[in-house]
Amino acid sequence: MAGVLKGMHKMVVKKQGKTIIVTQTGSPIRREGKQRATLCGLGLNKMGRARELLDTPEVRGMIRKVKHMVKVEEGA
Repeated sequence: MAGVLKGMHKMVVKKQGKTIIVTQTGSPIRREGKQRATLCGLGLNKMGRARELLDTPEVRGMIRKVKHMVKVEEGA
């Protein structure tokens, strides 16, 4: 049993649901530390970088905190 569980942490389960594409449009230079951390939490740390994220209330809340530095589009 231990051999079976050893590799289980590497399994990735993709959740089904609506997604959004978030693109960083503004620089985090001279921004509050919390805003920089929020961008990193969204997977954004360079201008022009885009990430496809699940459309959840948690992600929408993070986007609301940095709405002046990101562009949001509907995903697939």
